[in-house]
Amino acid sequence: MSAAPEKAAYEPVFTGDRLKELEAIMARYPTKRAALLPALWMVQQARGWISEEAMVEVAEILDLTPAYVKGVVTFYTMYHQHPVGKHFIQVCTTTPCNLCGAEDVLAAFLKHTGCEELGATSPDGKYTVVEVECLGACGFATAVLIGDDFLENVTAEKVPEILKRYQ
Repeated sequence: MSAAPEKAAYEPVFTGDRLKELEAIMARYPTKRAALLPALWMVQQARGWISEEAMVEVAEILDLTPAYVKGVVTFYTMYHQHPVGKHFIQVCTTTPCNLCGAEDVLAAFLKHTGCEELGATSPDGKYTVVEVECLGACGFATAVLIGDDFLENVTAEKVPEILKRYQ
């Protein structure tokens, strides 16, 4: 019987300059807990997603329970609970976008990224495509968010050209 592979030791996110940055953020708020969303965002920027271990680390720094932190992470769709592609693509499929071809846009992103299904990451690790409810640009449908880049009036025909920017 062979031994199970050893899990890599968790490396803390909040050390050095990143810890100083979080401390400066906490100083702006009346309680440590108020810095939870920025702390989680810092973890995601550093690691690309928020692991269970990172939730525990954030809980310890902010004097919260890990369950409280997990409750926040699972509530907000902006936080990733598993690794995602380098380029996280969100396609709005709410009614106005849907009327303007959102389903075709979504299908085009899945096809041209190689993701094959919603929430899956492409084989090369570059892309993850998800559908979302309302990106707040109903007058400029179909709306798409790629990382921090907000795109409006996206059509299925524009998808290949758009993806050239995200190689």
